[in-house]
Amino acid sequence: MRRAGVRPGAAAIAVPLSAVFVLAGCLTACGGGPKGAGGKLSGDKIVLAVLNDQSGVYADLSGKNSVEAVKMAVEDFKAKYGDKAITKNIEVVTADHQNKPDVANSKAQELYDRQGADVILDVPTSSAGLAVATVAGQKKKLYFNITGATTELTGKSCNKYTYHYAYDTYMLAHGTGTTVTSQGGKNWYVVYPDYAFGQDMQKSFASAISAAGGTVIAKDPTPFPNDNFSTFLLKAPNLSPKPDVLGTMQAGGDLVNLVKQYNEFKLRDKGIKLSVGLMFITDIHSLGPDAFAGTTFTDAWYWNLDARSRAWADKFQKRTHTRPSFAHAGNYSAAMQYLESVQRAGTDASDAVVKQLDGRSFDDVFARNAKIRAEDHRVIHDVYLAEVKPSSQVTEDWDYEKIIRTIPAAEAFRPAADSAAAGCKLG
Repeated sequence: MRRAGVRPGAAAIAVPLSAVFVLAGCLTACGGGPKGAGGKLSGDKIVLAVLNDQSGVYADLSGKNSVEAVKMAVEDFKAKYGDKAITKNIEVVTADHQNKPDVANSKAQELYDRQGADVILDVPTSSAGLAVATVAGQKKKLYFNITGATTELTGKSCNKYTYHYAYDTYMLAHGTGTTVTSQGGKNWYVVYPDYAFGQDMQKSFASAISAAGGTVIAKDPTPFPNDNFSTFLLKAPNLSPKPDVLGTMQAGGDLVNLVKQYNEFKLRDKGIKLSVGLMFITDIHSLGPDAFAGTTFTDAWYWNLDARSRAWADKFQKRTHTRPSFAHAGNYSAAMQYLESVQRAGTDASDAVVKQLDGRSFDDVFARNAKIRAEDHRVIHDVYLAEVKPSSQVTEDWDYEKIIRTIPAAEAFRPAADSAAAGCKLG
């Protein structure tokens, strides 16, 4: 449910000085260390910008806690390199794009031009994410999209300076859509938010469902954001043939609203299973696991996957008083990979950093068996087919997922050749 007092269309919040997180006051050239990289840092510092929804339906799944995750990355980078770090002067700045592409466009320009951002991170809402990709390409500044899902970021809207990091609609569809269809969910009714993310999700799921032998018998776009899905939910039992599966492509607060109403209308009791295209741990926590119990979905990362994930999640929880979603972990990872690349390059000059990123393989707390593809800037990594536990099986708060299997990186994401076919040209 939408939090009281929060309005997704609220006016943009100016970034106050207090929102800028300064880790140290001067470059290491002020006293030992790598001499400020010989003046190779623009503005004698590194500036990381987190641009996301901090007031609307996606605020819980990412929002201000993604800013904290990026700050954690900066602190860990400093601790790792100490006096050998390229600089001690690293800032984290942030802005709220309200899930609006025009606001995202103007905020991105402000972050790059006026606040000196070397890289922009996060950017949920695919339409906003695409707007920022355009600005990044024009400004020749780095951009890591963590929470936008559209494959256009590695298709016709790709560019040399944009990287797609955590997940996309292909990954979600070919994990969840294929699995649910093969398990007997042959007839689907798909409802999706009517903007770039939902449109791309609908296409990706339709392709995966068809390839697995299923059929989308009906599909409907829904307003975004939205808190009343009754028209679509009441329609489902009256379709002919009756769907086996309601495929919901909503996310965040919209997904929470839809699932609450799905349960109120008792569609499961009417033989219509729920399939969620995109799920965050924060969604499950909002309604409780029984609201989603038995639902299969594809997750980019899970906080209790193993000891390494849990150790980082414990640090995050101590700082934020909540468990991290995959968006939070993805932002941490992307920030760290960016800083590591600047360290290797010896400069924050965009083209030099790109050379350090492209083709790099790595394995960190978020991205296992990962590679940054040079062909399309898709970051591929292992992902996970998960099932929501009923509350009777939950032995610890927030431990709501049972991991069914690991989907290897090469299988999880579309081939680079398909990105080229979709129009990706990085030159």
